[in-house]
Amino acid sequence: MEPKIIACKLTSLELQKYKTEVITLFKDNILKREELSKGYRYTFSGSDAILDQLIIFIKAERQCCDFLSFNLSIKDDQSSIVLKITGPGGTREFINKEMEF
Repeated sequence: MEPKIIACKLTSLELQKYKTEVITLFKDNILKREELSKGYRYTFSGSDAILDQLIIFIKAERQCCDFLSFNLSIKDDQSSIVLKITGPGGTREFINKEMEF
């Protein structure tokens, strides 16, 4: 099996626009960030507005970074939303670089 390439498919201009819009909203709403063996677990408030932003984020990431896996855990609007982002070796380093953590 061929190893996954860990790289964003966006051009520099597309990536810059994406970072200033979608990723900024993502980062601004994180309540908690936990390291996993092959990625991160993020906790957000359970509001519909946050859920909408996370769906936009996931849809965009699926197009540009197809090596990432997403697991979204949602209960009710009073509970936190948890998003796990995982992938092959090097995923944490990629996330840190691309999201400028």
